[in-house]
Amino acid sequence: MKDPDLEILERTVCYQGFYRLQRLRLRHRLFAGGMSPPLVREVVDKGDVAGVLLYDPRRDEVVMIEQFRVGAHADPRGPWLLEIVAGLIEPGETAAEVAQREAAEEAGCTIGDLLPMTSFYTSPGQTAQRTHLFLGRVDSTSACGIHGLADEGEDIRVVCLPVVDALARVDNGGIDSAWPLIALFWLARHHRRVRQQWLSTACCAP
Repeated sequence: MKDPDLEILERTVCYQGFYRLQRLRLRHRLFAGGMSPPLVREVVDKGDVAGVLLYDPRRDEVVMIEQFRVGAHADPRGPWLLEIVAGLIEPGETAAEVAQREAAEEAGCTIGDLLPMTSFYTSPGQTAQRTHLFLGRVDSTSACGIHGLADEGEDIRVVCLPVVDALARVDNGGIDSAWPLIALFWLARHHRRVRQQWLSTACCAP
């Protein structure tokens, strides 16, 4: 069905690699009424992503990962960022399945309970990608080491932090990537409820 609020006049694929770059020539509805003049906008097609903040309610700590990010290559503090486990959702996969898979690949962790946090556009000014965030219950006792897939050039270090320390890094700018910020803000708001619920569930489990 044709959208009366949006008209795609022309679509051109400018680049096709790991990501796809499209140039759209379009018109859209104006708030004042009528349609805009033809506009040219570029859109990066990345595919949707699942991210998961790994949390151990017994130890009250989060399992995060540190890795090189080319977008931060000019940052004077260095391009190694503290992030959460995340990965692209492949065809036929659900977001929850990706969260489980990436937790094992990037952090060596097995997720017990998986709690949806939120879903949002990653950067709607340039991409249609949506990020699906989860909180995953893990046992962080043995979470450590270097992980990642060598054939994808991944070099990922596991970092375990008490929740209070992770939130302090949010406040002082030590964590400055969007996905972990959103996930940790969510955890700060729901921390007590989720911890009590998961500890109670673990105590009652056979």
